[in-house]
Amino acid sequence: MGIFGFSQDLGIDLGTANTLVFVKGKGVVLREPSVVAKNVETGEIEAVGNSAKNMIGRNPGSISVIRPMKDGVIADYDTTAAMMQYYIRRAMKSRSLFAKKPNVMICVPSGITMVEERAVIDASKQAGAKEAFPIAEPFAAAIGAGLPVWEPTGSMIVDIGGGTTEVAVISLGGIVTAQSIRNAGDNMDLSIINYIRKSYNLMIGERTAEQIKLEIGSANDESLAEETMEIRGRDLLTGLPKTITISGKEISGALQDTVDAIIEAVKNTLEKTPPELAADIMDRGIVLSGGGALLTNLDKVISDETKMPVFVADNPLESVVIGTGKSLEYIQHFKAQPNVSTRPTVE
Repeated sequence: MGIFGFSQDLGIDLGTANTLVFVKGKGVVLREPSVVAKNVETGEIEAVGNSAKNMIGRNPGSISVIRPMKDGVIADYDTTAAMMQYYIRRAMKSRSLFAKKPNVMICVPSGITMVEERAVIDASKQAGAKEAFPIAEPFAAAIGAGLPVWEPTGSMIVDIGGGTTEVAVISLGGIVTAQSIRNAGDNMDLSIINYIRKSYNLMIGERTAEQIKLEIGSANDESLAEETMEIRGRDLLTGLPKTITISGKEISGALQDTVDAIIEAVKNTLEKTPPELAADIMDRGIVLSGGGALLTNLDKVISDETKMPVFVADNPLESVVIGTGKSLEYIQHFKAQPNVSTRPTVE
């Protein structure tokens, strides 16, 4: 492998909760939280990723811990660019000094506006990319989950990330119909925080809420209803630390609104699906990906509601970045048709 003119292309899943990087020929090389810690006075970045996430809820007033991505789009442009630069450098640490800048395939929500998409492309270039090509998140997730996206058959993917849930029907290398809702993993955490505050006058942090969701959270109250968990927080009446015990049934109830919103998005997308493709989906089933796909019984609840088979992808947390990375093989296709697969095709 010569050092001159060598370029290592990257696939990036720039998520609300986590950022993953795929290096062509190597696979997924990095998976860290989309979190940045900044010095309030100087504006300098103190930490990125895991080290920044560990500061959440423990940071002094001089350090601000922020998530620069909100609902799948850039909320803080400069911080996002700096975070991407850090991750690109980490992913490319073994490359030669003579290497070219990498081309970057970066995924975006299917419901993104042209302005928001342009911000992602510009931030990628500012972070060190030679060229940046957007790919729709559900399209990337479908490729990563091993669905036959280039064939004349209907495939349905439901990608539940941190900020958005993406539902799409894909055929012949394009999105036929899609819906993107800003209701996903972060909403589940927020629902748990609000429930515990209202029911117990106890304030808990994001990390505790996420832990509760993973341990005793469920899309229905069948399997984990009797499970209990001890949690610590701050008593809003006394201001002192307090420990309480909560049940899986309570958490299932707290998550109900978000689960219902995801089911509604799936049904809405199915209603807009052409009959032939709907028949394909009936045969092949619906595939779930993203961190939210790991919520206990979510596949069963969606299956009960749609009367269709529902499967969780083999590696739901990495489906999007694997698909984004595999799309590097088709980079000429994306160069020839800007914005390919970032917009639903019109019937």
